[in-house]
Amino acid sequence: MKTKLVRITTVPVSLKVLLKGQHKFMSEYFDVTGVSSSGQELYEVKDSEGINVVAIEMSRAITPLSDLKSLWKTYQFLKKQKPQIVHTHTPKAGIIGMLAAKLAKVPLRLHTVAGLPLMEAQGTKRKVLDFVEKLTYTSATKVYPNSKGLYDFILKNNLAQSKKLKVIGNGSSNGIDTRFFSPENINDEQKDQLKKDLNITASDFVFVFVGRLVGDKGINELVQAFSQISKNADRSKSVKLLLIGPLEEHLDPLQPETVQEIKNNPDILDLGFQKDVRPYFAVSDALVFPSYREGFPNVVMQAGAMELPSIVSDINGCNEIIVEGQNGMIIPVKNSDKLKVAMEKILSDTDLYQKLKINSRPMIQSRYEQSVIWNELLKEYKTLLKENNIDV
Repeated sequence: MKTKLVRITTVPVSLKVLLKGQHKFMSEYFDVTGVSSSGQELYEVKDSEGINVVAIEMSRAITPLSDLKSLWKTYQFLKKQKPQIVHTHTPKAGIIGMLAAKLAKVPLRLHTVAGLPLMEAQGTKRKVLDFVEKLTYTSATKVYPNSKGLYDFILKNNLAQSKKLKVIGNGSSNGIDTRFFSPENINDEQKDQLKKDLNITASDFVFVFVGRLVGDKGINELVQAFSQISKNADRSKSVKLLLIGPLEEHLDPLQPETVQEIKNNPDILDLGFQKDVRPYFAVSDALVFPSYREGFPNVVMQAGAMELPSIVSDINGCNEIIVEGQNGMIIPVKNSDKLKVAMEKILSDTDLYQKLKINSRPMIQSRYEQSVIWNELLKEYKTLLKENNIDV
């Protein structure tokens, strides 16, 4: 009889994408069940990962009545299943899953922190989010910040004690599959066709951003910096900017002038959400990722594995994946002038660019290969089970 492991996320896409492959790996050692709100992705996880799934509705917003219903249903489920381990990801799943697991007397209650919305919150909202995080961590037996920066932030803000915290491996929730994210998987014919479709010429230097097009991803600063560069560019090395991701106008909308520049600048290609970002990395020269806050951004690891250097803001996660002058450049957060300087530097300094590019993939492979992260987490599970005298 295998030990029961329940993994909980707020929405099914997190189970499917952020933890892809990890459930299947863990199911070799545990009886794994994935829990999240309902949705097609939840049942795709069941098929692709070969695990049990259960739908329990959870809201991403602050909705007290709905949250109480979610808490009650999660408690009932855990009380019936009696798992030895409950491991939660994402903020709402964390508070509901950890409280329910404590009430159900689950011995090992684990929560991974992969970003903190409270970092950008102020006033009453910040106080509420602080309270929720503290309650989540108090209910957990172990908390895993997925970056050293998050670890430091949690300690500095007295959200949890150091004895409860641990970073798995070098950080990241799931590592990166460098066999999948490899430039070898995109052939010259595919690249040539995509360049033709996007009107990218041999003389173009292509910057790419992948993520939600919202304010706290630094899109306003990126578009402002790029606009100045594109207008002043030496036409022997023209520039383009690919924006890969959905425009979320209802959450943290972009400034009106940013939206207009995206629409009107012919060198900015707004390509929306793309299921497979690898071809777009393959026709690009550098990632620009000036986000305000992150946990441990997958996109920076993905770009590095695809041999792209990155320009990132000086925030946790980003400033751990990127080493200044080795595989990319680090700029101050919310600073379009410094971002412009970095983009111009990587454009003009060919020797620097080649050095960053050559180092990019090896520096991801050596620190964040997916199998390394999975085995470190498995080791952690087994250690905790042994310490608590629970048979594996």
